[in-house]
This record gives sequence, structure tokens and C-alpha cells, in this order.
Amino acid sequence: MRSAVIVSAAAIAAALFLSNPAQAGIPEGKKAFEAGKCASCHQIAGPASEKSIKDQLSKKGPELWYSGSKFRAGFLEKWLANPLPIRPLVYNSLTERNRGGHLSLPAKEAKDVAEYLMSLKSRDVKALGIQPRDTPKGRVMFIKKQSCYGCHTVNAKGKAVGGLTGPSLSNASERLNPDWIYAYLSNPKAFKPVKMMPVYTGIISDADMKELAAYVGGLR
Repeated sequence: MRSAVIVSAAAIAAALFLSNPAQAGIPEGKKAFEAGKCASCHQIAGPASEKSIKDQLSKKGPELWYSGSKFRAGFLEKWLANPLPIRPLVYNSLTERNRGGHLSLPAKEAKDVAEYLMSLKSRDVKALGIQPRDTPKGRVMFIKKQSCYGCHTVNAKGKAVGGLTGPSLSNASERLNPDWIYAYLSNPKAFKPVKMMPVYTGIISDADMKELAAYVGGLR
């Protein structure tokens, strides 16, 4: 009788798991991620552990341990199937142009790996429901008050303009979760302890940070 109950409970759990499409590919995605040795370039265990510039420079690619908090649903699946460069320069370089070359994955594998990565989340990112929008206040802060385009490329009248040292923010509306943008603006060192991203807390108000997050999250 006891074994029958155990089997029944396992069957129910399996049915619930398989009925949730957002969870179904996670084990397969994790297996594919490990088989491809992706962790040799990407950190998937958080929180951030680097303590020095040397630690940061030893990384070959961006951290992925907060992917599910950072990216919008659907982005990673498309990107893994067709990985176009996001950064103008090679990761951790100040001079070398990024010419791409990231491995592309077959559609099913891209879907599974994306589901696995989207399951990795940071407790520092709260679900605030910030909506992406072209807010005038956010635009003024981005362009004039904080000069964010000095490091980040954006689209302007069909052309890419801005700095090269940070990741491009062109089409951020397709890629970045505004709640993560706000968390990053509020406390960048929670994600990148030794990077040179400015700390805006105490410099601009919380309300203005949310306006800036909404603006960046709406960039196309």
C-alpha cells in the first residue's frame, strides 16, 4: 500500500511538471549547457564572487546566474539560435571589436537551454512591474544628466550612436527586464562588484531611477 502511494505521488508530480511548459525543458537545457562546457565562459552560480579587477578580467563571458531576472521572456531562445553580438567590443576588452562567433544552437536545444537559464534568478531583483516606455524624464536623464550614451550604444534615426565600452542598449526593449534594470541601477555591485558602473543611489531619487529603468527598457 505504501509503495502504491509513493508511485501515485510521483505520477502526480510528474504530471504537474509536464503540464507546465515553462519548466519542461529545464533538465534537458541544463544537461546541454553542461555538455557544451558553457560554464567555462559563463558564471551560473550566484551571488557575485569577484573581488578584484583580476577576478573580473579572468571571465570570458558575461555572468548568467541572474538570467531569469535580467532577460525578457523569449529573448534567450531567439539569441541562442542566432547569436548576434550585443557588445560592440569583445568582453573585457577596451579595443578589440566584437565580431561575433558565439556557437548557435538548434531550435530545440536553444529552447531548452533558454528555459534552464531563465530559471536562474537573483533575489536582488524584485517584481515591481516597471513598464517600458519613452518617458521624457528618463530620456533627459539618459541623454543629458547621466550621459549614459557615453558608454552604451543606442539607435538614433536608424543609426547606432554612443559609446562602445558597455553593452549596446539598442533594442533593449526586446532583451532587458525593466525591473532588473532598476535593480542594477540601484545596486550594480550586487551583480558586478568591481565594474565601473556608477552607483546612482543617493545621486538620483528612487522615482527617477524607475523612470530611467522604464526608458532604457523601452529603447528600440
